[in-house]
Amino acid sequence: MRIAGAALNQIPIDWENNLRNIRTAIELAKESGVELLCLPELCLSGYGCEDLFLSNWMPEAALAHLQQVRAWTQGICVVVGLPVRLNHRTYNTAAVLRDGEILGFAAKQFLANDGVHYETRFFVPWLAGETTTVTCDGETWPLGDLTFEHKGVRFGFEICEDAWRPNNVRPACRLMGKVDLIVNPSASHFAMSKTDVRYQLVMKASRTFNCTYLYANLLGNESGRIIFDGEILVARNGHLLVRNQLLSFKEVDLESIDVDFATELAPAVDIVPLPAPDEYKELNQAMSLGLFDYLRKARSRGFVLSLSGGADSCFCAVGVAEMVRLGVEELGLELFKQRSGCFPNTETVVKQEGAGGKAEQQVEAAPATTAASPLTDNQQLVRQLLTCAYQGTVNSSDDTFNSAKELADSLGARFHNWTIDEEVTGYVGKIQGALERELTWKTDDLALQNIQARVRAPAIWLLANVQNCLLITTSNRSEASVGYCTMDGDTAGSISPIAGVDKDFVKKWLRWAEAELGYAALRHVNALQPTAELRPLEDKQTDERDLMPYTLLNRIERLAFYDRLSPKQVLAMLEGEGTGFDEEQLKTYVRRFYSLWSRNQWKRERYAPSFHLDDYNVDPRSWLRFPILSGGFSEELAGL
Repeated sequence: MRIAGAALNQIPIDWENNLRNIRTAIELAKESGVELLCLPELCLSGYGCEDLFLSNWMPEAALAHLQQVRAWTQGICVVVGLPVRLNHRTYNTAAVLRDGEILGFAAKQFLANDGVHYETRFFVPWLAGETTTVTCDGETWPLGDLTFEHKGVRFGFEICEDAWRPNNVRPACRLMGKVDLIVNPSASHFAMSKTDVRYQLVMKASRTFNCTYLYANLLGNESGRIIFDGEILVARNGHLLVRNQLLSFKEVDLESIDVDFATELAPAVDIVPLPAPDEYKELNQAMSLGLFDYLRKARSRGFVLSLSGGADSCFCAVGVAEMVRLGVEELGLELFKQRSGCFPNTETVVKQEGAGGKAEQQVEAAPATTAASPLTDNQQLVRQLLTCAYQGTVNSSDDTFNSAKELADSLGARFHNWTIDEEVTGYVGKIQGALERELTWKTDDLALQNIQARVRAPAIWLLANVQNCLLITTSNRSEASVGYCTMDGDTAGSISPIAGVDKDFVKKWLRWAEAELGYAALRHVNALQPTAELRPLEDKQTDERDLMPYTLLNRIERLAFYDRLSPKQVLAMLEGEGTGFDEEQLKTYVRRFYSLWSRNQWKRERYAPSFHLDDYNVDPRSWLRFPILSGGFSEELAGL
């Protein structure tokens, strides 16, 4: 039998988009002679519908839309994921359709409830061995712990999280010997190095349960924060049969393979490991796809960036350029332009701040700009998609200006340069008049730093709004942990693509991008110490002098909130790891971290949506929740 998996780039409750991709996948499968096709988890409704799963109308709408899919399944067996609501409970199911009929619904038995997932809020787990029925428009079908048969091949289900449970409780342990094929429709989020774990999971399952295992994952930035890599895997008794290229810019990515179920399984083998993951390359591909999907699904016309010349803003600028390079490389120039939705001469677009907004207006495409030398096709695309501005003050250096200007020019981005000293002076003068005293660096250091960052926001927002573009926020995870940012200043924006990545990784990635991707202009930022440039230049301000070494900050953060250790336990771990700091200095840094963390949760609550790229992040909407008001670890820190 020829079996296939298809990765789909879906959108929550965008029935037209989702049905179109489902139909495309079925048509591609039929053209390839596929007899059984697995589509991803909840691909009909979208995985990221959140509390809409708790409504009655949305699951009902999904079941009604499933009826459209029936006509497309003549001559093929298709698995389609959707929510089903029974007796005020919502279940995560996979519908099996064949020849225009619905054969039944397999229900998910284990729910993901850690990290980025909150499935137990939306769904009820199905009990092993239980079945019931679901009715729509006078027709009734079985639902529950079901197995199916197609052309003599018996198959059953694990739905995403089902496969991540121990072998003695997961559905596969009860399917062993009863089925030839286990089908797994998934919505498994991207994180760096995770694909190796998932590969091992599928390979070992096929060997342990003596079967063929078919796995198909969602694809793309589906709903804003979470990116899916679209992995398709087929394994048989420990042998890899198919594995696709991940993080595709396609809307539908299909892989098929012929499996002879009539022959004996080949002897089980030792599983061949994948090559060591290249996390710099993985992140580059994921962020590029995440930006592309966010751009087109938000119906925006491009990005605006306050390009300071520092590490974070340079990373974001190169991220947009890589979005263009990788997208054009896979889709071709014309399809990339068409898919992005940014390049028609005139069209009605949604004017928005962030991903909301409802006002519509007619917008003309940006005119081509004459450059000193001819731009490449990719540079011309970047020029229309990315506008940068260097907003200098008396505290800004020539080093950061040169870094910003040369990078923007090399990418092809539009570049503006203006100063904000006049605005800063105006605000400072108002407050000095109100308080009847002078504001000085000795008495008002943080306030004078913050007003510079905050004054930059209105102009860059105006530029973004005028061009109907998304404003990129450049904060990283290390800054978010300790609140090293200015609310309504450098945190202002519609999307924060690197807020899930720590500062040390940002610095290493930029060196990799200069050496491996050929962005020579990054030599400037790679030679600089990270600095906010908010104090007078003679102060020689650096981030690490304000805070602590970033490598140590990142280590404390991980021990505290990934490993969930107490301050005393964190200190003990650091003392045993040979950090190079004495005990008193480590105590100072641990106290500083926890104190800054506690008082800055309100900032993390207000950050622009960020991508989940690492194995954890500090976004309270997608990984880590913490009270805005707390005791601030006062007793625990005193105990040090």
